[in-house]
Amino acid sequence: MSELDGPGEPDLPAGERARRARAARRAARRARGEDGATPAERRRAARSPEPLFGRAPEVDEVRRLRRLQAGERLRRQARRAMIGDGLAIGIDIGGTKVAAGVVDAQGRVVARTRRETPTRSPQAVEDLIAELVAELSARHEVVSVGIGAAGFVDATRSTVVFSPHLAWRDEPLREAVELRVRERLGRRVGRRTLVENDANAAAWAEYRFGAGRGEPRLVCITLGTGIGGAVVTDGRLQRGRHGIAGEFGHMVVVPGGHRCECGNRGCWEQYASGNSMGRDGRELARGRSLFAHALLAGAGGDPEAVRGQVVTDAARTGDPAAVEIVQDTGRWLGTGIANLAAALDPGTFVIGGGVSDVGDLLLGPARDEFRRTLTGRGYRPEASIVRARLGPDAGLVGAADLSRGWG
Repeated sequence: MSELDGPGEPDLPAGERARRARAARRAARRARGEDGATPAERRRAARSPEPLFGRAPEVDEVRRLRRLQAGERLRRQARRAMIGDGLAIGIDIGGTKVAAGVVDAQGRVVARTRRETPTRSPQAVEDLIAELVAELSARHEVVSVGIGAAGFVDATRSTVVFSPHLAWRDEPLREAVELRVRERLGRRVGRRTLVENDANAAAWAEYRFGAGRGEPRLVCITLGTGIGGAVVTDGRLQRGRHGIAGEFGHMVVVPGGHRCECGNRGCWEQYASGNSMGRDGRELARGRSLFAHALLAGAGGDPEAVRGQVVTDAARTGDPAAVEIVQDTGRWLGTGIANLAAALDPGTFVIGGGVSDVGDLLLGPARDEFRRTLTGRGYRPEASIVRARLGPDAGLVGAADLSRGWG
């Protein structure tokens, strides 16, 4: 008799003895807390909504996420129904300017105003935002307020976690603005105030009303003082687990390169932004090179006053030095876009922001470098690279539309 058979049991066929031996080994593993399932049972468990052997934590997590997603869809629908499609105020806070406007449900700006960004003080910027909201709401009945901020915005869309260009660290922007508006007007403006990353807001505007309309896989890159970015997939902004996805400008492309305001070295925006063009222009102008004549003229003769806008203005007139700087910037832009295409595989890249106003002087070299460095070039479809249509209004239009409950 086999030692696995009970006392007094007759000899069993070899196949039955083997089956019982396997069963005994599984029982021993289960007793030790191990999975005693056969391969076939594991395959059935993987297909089954209910695990055969205990509770699979990953199944619980998937179900939890699905419930959260379903709940979020219902909440968005409820917000849109509650807020409606009336006029909304959109505010776009940049490193150098704060733009505000009243936007209708079709993305049209029916009133606008603009101020210089006052200081790096959060309180001064919040006071200015409240002033703009009060000014616009005095002339228009609005249903909501959306604020596009340059920096990391938390998942609740109320707090600026970090802004490399403004002195904001865990700044409760929504609460601060609502408080200052009530102090000014004695009442709340609209049914909802929302804070959104400024590049997300611009991307949403281009997706809804601009160059990305109808594109289910869209990446938007905003070129200004730095580089912002955003991804829209099937009508949803992809904000990431913590709400701060899309910070493409802080991908390190040159380890040990130029110092970035975020604290790292070699970030993409140090090579493909308005700041990078200004830095290159100042470097040329300090040497008082004959090639820097137009740059110095645009900066009033002061090399330290050369900024990205001076470079792009000179490039439009055909100045060789400025054109070279813009084209170099375009090549860096194309390299970064190729990296993003390898990771995200979108159908369209929309390039916006003030620096993009120089047009094909920048985008021509960017497209060439993109095709040259794209992974799998020649054997894969290429995303199109197009210029944004909404111009400087994109940020405030997107912020206003998102405040109604979209995105």
